[in-house]
Amino acid sequence: MNDPNRPLREPLIQNQVTEPPTQQQQHVFIFANGVTRSVSRRDETISCTPDWIWGEVQKQVRIAGPMVFVALLQYLLIVVSVMFVGHLGELELASASIASSFAGVTGNSLIIGMASALETLCGQAYGAKQYHMLGIYMQRAWFVLYLVCIPVSLVWWHMDSLLIYLGQNTEISMLAGVYARYMLPSAFGIATLHPLVKFLQTQSLVVPMALFSGATTLLHIPLCYFLIFKSGLEYRGAAIATGISIWVNVLFLGLYVRFSSTCKRTWTTFSREAFNDLWTFVKLAIPSAVMICLEYWSFEGLVLLSGLLVNPQLETSTLSICLTSLALLFMIPFGIGAAASTRVGNELGAGRPQAAKGAVVIAVTMGVTEGLLMGTILYTGRNVWGIAFTNEPEVIEYVARCVPLLAFMHIMDSIQGVLSGVARGCGWQAFGAAANLGAYYIVGLPSAIILAFVYNYKGRGLWFGMILGIITQTLTLSIMTCCTNWQKQAEDALLRVYSSTAATLPVQSNHKLKHVAASAQHLLKDGDGDDPT
Repeated sequence: MNDPNRPLREPLIQNQVTEPPTQQQQHVFIFANGVTRSVSRRDETISCTPDWIWGEVQKQVRIAGPMVFVALLQYLLIVVSVMFVGHLGELELASASIASSFAGVTGNSLIIGMASALETLCGQAYGAKQYHMLGIYMQRAWFVLYLVCIPVSLVWWHMDSLLIYLGQNTEISMLAGVYARYMLPSAFGIATLHPLVKFLQTQSLVVPMALFSGATTLLHIPLCYFLIFKSGLEYRGAAIATGISIWVNVLFLGLYVRFSSTCKRTWTTFSREAFNDLWTFVKLAIPSAVMICLEYWSFEGLVLLSGLLVNPQLETSTLSICLTSLALLFMIPFGIGAAASTRVGNELGAGRPQAAKGAVVIAVTMGVTEGLLMGTILYTGRNVWGIAFTNEPEVIEYVARCVPLLAFMHIMDSIQGVLSGVARGCGWQAFGAAANLGAYYIVGLPSAIILAFVYNYKGRGLWFGMILGIITQTLTLSIMTCCTNWQKQAEDALLRVYSSTAATLPVQSNHKLKHVAASAQHLLKDGDGDDPT
């Protein structure tokens, strides 16, 4: 491995042009950090061959499948904890549920959203063969997210007071506050876990994550039972068990990264370079968090609005069933979106804009296919879907009326989930945040309020409004993707990677950095680069 800290002994960029005895013209660029990049003229039709298409489909499926499993198991940690608490009584269940929901709004979504910036940084660095930067980016993420956990912890510590101020039941709020205090280790665990997940995901090392997530979930079930029912901790044991399980998962992944030969190039050791150029991470992390939080918060707002309808018990129960179904089904397009993010980021970092464009087409095709398939299954089983959640005939009948809307929403959700993954792979988080702001808070929620309360469509009006929001989001992301100059995106990816690398190297002047940028742009003009895999 090249030593990124060695003194500069050669010109910043050496351009060697060779003419091999083939029709391909090859250019070799040697950067100051010792990374050699070769670029050749390639037949652009290669992206249209059946072999290339099948190969790309296989790459994305190998990432998407395990990532669906990982997302589902991480979601189940919270669900299992709340399910166990439900056997203690209605008060404990209500307290744990509201504490988990409030923690998701005020902390978890923020931390997970900020960690998503690594999909851009690590994905493109891996494609550019700047392997050592993945470990540095992950350490930067840890440092920034631990700082974010400090104000999050203060909010959780005073959750009872905040809930009472917001008009919630005093007894429920007090128990929720206690539950939240025992959840504090979970916040720091999530801040450690998700950078590890992105670090491995961008290298397509997803099978170990799936295995360790499965092992953690299997451990979590007996741990919950013991801490809740046998230790005397009761509902507090669920929060403690969740924190322990998250940290066990961190331990598993950390040991894998430290001792696995597959991570030797990307994880060397802890480095002081992680504290340099923090803005590289922060300027992507903030819009990443905004992008995810705006969407997450809008659906939480939907639950609050349902409580204001004429029959709040029926409306809230039905909406909760539909939202739970939507969240579970979204794990599939989330996995495809993660695959799209990884493949697009890798190819852009490698200087292969046409391959990145092809990966987008395949990912979107997979997303549309999945959405239509699952939407059809939902619609076909609309009359029995509610039976899986409740025995109340009134709720089952109302769910059956809402499922067609849910099916259509999942189709849109599948497309936007994949396109959001593409946005993260390209580094479009700021645009994605603006798109979500407009889609959900200018179109979605206002439309939901008008349809539900003014036109008296009740709960279905809330769904109609959010469907308008998600259609707006999907159209906006689709237009952005269709109008993208992929050559420019690949240039931007190289500029991002090499400017960040230069910031941790003994580059002495901005003049030299401009040469790196110029070479990165010139590097792409004659064709696609080498496949990082």
